[in-house]
Amino acid sequence: MKYSSAFSGAAISALLVGALSQGAMAAEASVAAEIDEIIVTGRVLHSDRVNSLKAPTPVIDVPQSLSLFSAEEITLRGFTSISQIVNYTPGVNNSQGEGHRDAIVFRGVRSTADFFIDGVRDDVQYYRPLYNLEQVEILRGPNALLFGRGGTGGVLNRVTKKGVIGESFNTAQASVDTFGAFGFQVDSNFDAGEKAAFRINAMYESLNNHRDFYDGDRFGINPTAKFLVGDNTTVDVSYEYIDHERFIDRGIPTGADGRPVEAFEDIVFGDPEVNTTTLQAHLFRAAVQHEFSDSLKANFNAFYGDYDKFYGNFYASGYDQVNTPDRVTLDGYEDETQRKNLILSSNLVGEGVTGEIGHTVIAGVEYINTSSDQFRFNSFFDTTSDDNEVFLIERPLNLRGGVGVNADGIATINDFTVDLNDDTRVDIDVFSAYIQDQIEVADWLDVVVGGRYDRFEIEVFNVPANETRTRTDDRVSPRFGLILKPQENVSIYASYSESFLPRSGEQFANINGNNNQLDPNTFTNLEAGIKWDIEDRISITAAVFEIEQSSPQVADNDPETLDVIDSTIEGFEIQVTGQITDRWFISAGYSYVDGEQVNRSGPTGLRPRELPENMLSIWNNFKVTEKFGVGVGMTYQDESFINNGNTAVLPSYTRFDAAAYYDVSEDIRLQVNIENLTDKLYFPNSHSTHQATVAPPLNARFAVNARF
Repeated sequence: MKYSSAFSGAAISALLVGALSQGAMAAEASVAAEIDEIIVTGRVLHSDRVNSLKAPTPVIDVPQSLSLFSAEEITLRGFTSISQIVNYTPGVNNSQGEGHRDAIVFRGVRSTADFFIDGVRDDVQYYRPLYNLEQVEILRGPNALLFGRGGTGGVLNRVTKKGVIGESFNTAQASVDTFGAFGFQVDSNFDAGEKAAFRINAMYESLNNHRDFYDGDRFGINPTAKFLVGDNTTVDVSYEYIDHERFIDRGIPTGADGRPVEAFEDIVFGDPEVNTTTLQAHLFRAAVQHEFSDSLKANFNAFYGDYDKFYGNFYASGYDQVNTPDRVTLDGYEDETQRKNLILSSNLVGEGVTGEIGHTVIAGVEYINTSSDQFRFNSFFDTTSDDNEVFLIERPLNLRGGVGVNADGIATINDFTVDLNDDTRVDIDVFSAYIQDQIEVADWLDVVVGGRYDRFEIEVFNVPANETRTRTDDRVSPRFGLILKPQENVSIYASYSESFLPRSGEQFANINGNNNQLDPNTFTNLEAGIKWDIEDRISITAAVFEIEQSSPQVADNDPETLDVIDSTIEGFEIQVTGQITDRWFISAGYSYVDGEQVNRSGPTGLRPRELPENMLSIWNNFKVTEKFGVGVGMTYQDESFINNGNTAVLPSYTRFDAAAYYDVSEDIRLQVNIENLTDKLYFPNSHSTHQATVAPPLNARFAVNARF
């Protein structure tokens, strides 16, 4: 392995000294959400603390690598999806997610469930909107102490907008892009006196892109209310309704050289009537925060989510470019999930002194109840009596509504009611208790120590087999950190953390066979780094890390099944964010990640899938005049393997983006965001060997932002 001694003293020292002496590109954003207080100037949130960490910890004192994107930055950069944010985050890349869900690879660890809303778990598979967010926080490295199960490579937390007492304002955005997609957003805050405020965020998007048949729409509405109950208690309540529908595109096959076949860039290997996903969700959130004194605070959070999710699709499952270059094998399935999540959590945050030693202690409990029903039907073609059928490669494929003509010219009909793949009823109860103490030993030294206990009980009723399986796991996850503060604006840290994933997997259904007899997979993270805030203008960070993991991953020969892959991943990240001058803002990040699959015999010589060795992103925003500004950005992703057998490859790519805005008045801004300036053909991610995503060509999005 190229980077086998990530945690040697010489390597760490060289990295830290280099970062300090050279101002190396490294960074954590200094904009974040604070759990117990927010300071609002006009419409913009300003803070230096992280919402998802529960305790009011400044970013510079967090012994973990993280990146933060404020609402203002999301708007200015024209981001409309989680994946676009990930493109500009070091150490993190996107997976395809079968075309129907957010899927992130945190330092080589893929996840579809390590998502949170206001620090509360949000594990259903869907595309998360950005319309009602104050901030997005991406933390890297396992940390079960704060997040419980999962979080194996990191987590993504969305901080939602809350009511603002004492203000009334309205903002709106209308946008359209060169593919024909358009959308509207509105954010209105209503002042209801000194003790209350009401706020409503809403959005509508009509979807379109560069691929045949692609369409859909998204609607979301999120009314919230804030109440001051007495002088020391704040109550926030929220309801959100989400309704999404979109076409599913699973991409194109790879050829004899293991790379996506560029000649197929305009062909959709699916069915225009079958490939679709829908989601309806009702989300209720409530948070109570009480200040007993200046040094003791408490909060209570309640979350209830009711999700109804469906997706159906055909996709390329086999392609032999040498022997049958004009034929492709299609597979397919329909899948439905009905899930209800109830999450209750509460914690105390206390600050105190014992002798000359300071303490910031967070102690809490959490209860989760999940009811999840899911079923899947495989495709079943009458010509093969199987879920696979072969079609001629043409634009479009001869398949619509499950009816078509196969490669031999024979009419074929699919039936999604014959081959039942899975029908399970899952009930989960999780109880957790955790405590952490950030100890200020001296002005220049903090020690973080803590642990979390989780009791995870799962019951799965397999309907076709008329069989019920249960399993209970008790797990203690420790966390340790050391933070040196040679100056108030500099911290040098080292940390160790663990997380775990039950054998039921992220989506709870996989305890068949012997899986209910196996212990959870355990993940460990060693990390050391530096954080340096320069005159409150520029934030620089750097980190080296090592992760050992064992996780379910898509099987090379069957993308519907999972293999458990053990691997060791090592690397480093550097990032810089801030104002170089009054008119020049920069956000840049670089990551180097190396990894190797292992088994009982040791290293295999194979690299984990979807693990680019080098990733680089840079964004510059220039304020040309008081009213006019431009932005220029670049992202680079090294080549990576599509499968764990290392026989299929995603080529490397470099993409350039740009933006420009003009303030017509104090209340109206015109904005354009341009993606893929050089019109490059590239393939950013994949789900399996023959499902490589075709990225959009040169395109632009025009928006009008108004305040009234």
